[in-house]
Amino acid sequence: MTVVAILQARMSSTRLRGKVLAPILRRPMIERQIERVKRARSIEKLIVATTIEPEDDAVAEHVGSLGVDCFRGSLHDVLDRYYHAANRYAASTVVRLTGDCPLTDWQVIDSVIRLHIEGEFDYTSNSVNRTFPRGLDVEAVKFEALMEAWQEARLPSEREHVTPFVWQQPERYSVGQLVQDRDLSDHRWTVDEPADLEFVRAVYEALYTDKPAFTSKDIADLVDARPTIAQINASVAQDTGAIRSAPEDKQLFQQFLGSRK
Repeated sequence: MTVVAILQARMSSTRLRGKVLAPILRRPMIERQIERVKRARSIEKLIVATTIEPEDDAVAEHVGSLGVDCFRGSLHDVLDRYYHAANRYAASTVVRLTGDCPLTDWQVIDSVIRLHIEGEFDYTSNSVNRTFPRGLDVEAVKFEALMEAWQEARLPSEREHVTPFVWQQPERYSVGQLVQDRDLSDHRWTVDEPADLEFVRAVYEALYTDKPAFTSKDIADLVDARPTIAQINASVAQDTGAIRSAPEDKQLFQQFLGSRK
């Protein structure tokens, strides 16, 4: 079994362009995230999957300077990018990570992978039945299930978000879900907006110098003790990426119905 983590990253974010290379304590955000992901013990290979667009040359160049392999594929069809990356590296288990999560916790990554393998699930995550903050998202999927999604998925949301084709079919695929006792699902530790980046920088400034390997518990303790930090990005709306795909899904579905008349 080969566990391959694929970290998707691109410069052309619509809400915060170039965020993956935005500095956090003088180093690019993606480098901070890679530093944290590499602490996971269950990952056998980490690669960054970016696009073939010229703008993402900078991403490929930087991750290459860190000694991390970079795969380049479709800008909009992220599922296609994932499938070809996983296939190139002979992955049996694919771990999906996104490059806007510089507070990711390697302990959570290991827990999701452990549950996935021990439970023999087709798909496992901590984000479908959410109790973790946004920004700690981890998904693990069997390569065979990813390949079937790549072959069969048609909706724009399924191609953009990679895994919905799998986890939205529990009658076809076995789904494992990692949850924690304390529900922190209303916390926002991801980076989509300028306020999110400001929040993440405040966390790093408070924790990194004394404890570079700070955990999600350390972050939770910090925002409990200093609630003004949590207020930095409290007004940012959640799940806007999924909302953006909805009109395209509806249009494609209507076209499908029309073709059947």
